Amino acid sequence: MILDKEKYLKVRAVQAQGARTVKEVKDMTDIVIENDDEYSEIDRVLQNACKCQNVSVNEVVEAVKNGADTIEKVMAETKAGTGCGRCKAVLQNIIDNKK
Repeated sequence: MILDKEKYLKVRAVQAQGARTVKEVKDMTDIVIENDDEYSEIDRVLQNACKCQNVSVNEVVEAVKNGADTIEKVMAETKAGTGCGRCKAVLQNIIDNKK
């Protein structure tokens, strides 16, 4: 992983608050992006809702649009959140905001 653990955790924390772009991450945190590789890695992290099951944000959004309106329904449809469970705040934010 290109990002150090502290930056990764900050990205995931603001993703759970609704950040979906690198600009939003920069606006919501004190992260200093050192180079293009870090920028690309942050963007990659933002596209992924569940690292354990490799479920994208887009897959979760589609599940929500198709009626999965609880974390349990999103988990059943996508398998997101069925590993370590640390992504559940991200999943809930997607459900709440449908994006």
